[in-house]
Amino acid sequence: MSVFASLVEHLADLLHPLFGAAAAAAAIVLFTALVRLLVHPLSRAAARGQKARTALQPRIAELRSKHAKDPERLRKAVLELHAAEEVSPLSGCLPSLLQAPAFFVLYHLFSSTSVGGESNGLLSHRLFAAPLGDHWADALAEGGPVGGAGLVYLALFTVVAVVATFNYLRAKRTPLPVTGGQDVPGAGALTKVMPFMSFLTLVTVAVVPLAAALYVITSTTWSAVERAVLYR
Repeated sequence: MSVFASLVEHLADLLHPLFGAAAAAAAIVLFTALVRLLVHPLSRAAARGQKARTALQPRIAELRSKHAKDPERLRKAVLELHAAEEVSPLSGCLPSLLQAPAFFVLYHLFSSTSVGGESNGLLSHRLFAAPLGDHWADALAEGGPVGGAGLVYLALFTVVAVVATFNYLRAKRTPLPVTGGQDVPGAGALTKVMPFMSFLTLVTVAVVPLAAALYVITSTTWSAVERAVLYR
């Protein structure tokens, strides 16, 4: 935690001439971008894997028709097809899994009053009127939804809503196939729910510390742009 706190402080010092009092918030955005840049090769591999799985859908449909009365044989046949074509059904999960530690460390850092036995100086940093360690509930309690901190959250919620709507419309236009199709229990329901998942980010931003919310918003925006480019 001390090392991570020191990294954020150093980035904030570098960005201070440009962003002033909001340098720590800018440092979190930059840190998030660096994390996403590191996992970008995996995102590209996941996109290639998704396109390969999409290309296999006609053959999976044939297997489904052939083994309609034998679900276990169908499952094995689909797995064998993926293995033969060297397509991993789980490749799309890797970028998200590798980002999770960075988010949880950031969440813990801005939820702790001390780091390495010393007072957590990062909690004194703000994004305009909103402390990076506070939550939306704190903003509502201090000045209401249109107070100084409340307006910061209103702006963040607006960004999240725009990105979520973009993802929703794109998912409705070009829904990504669920691996295995109907042989996966609940696949149909999952496909219907997936376009709405982006709106859950609104809940996340509302309940985590502002610093973690900045990570989530930056990462979600990056994902939207990245997927638009890689899955075009």
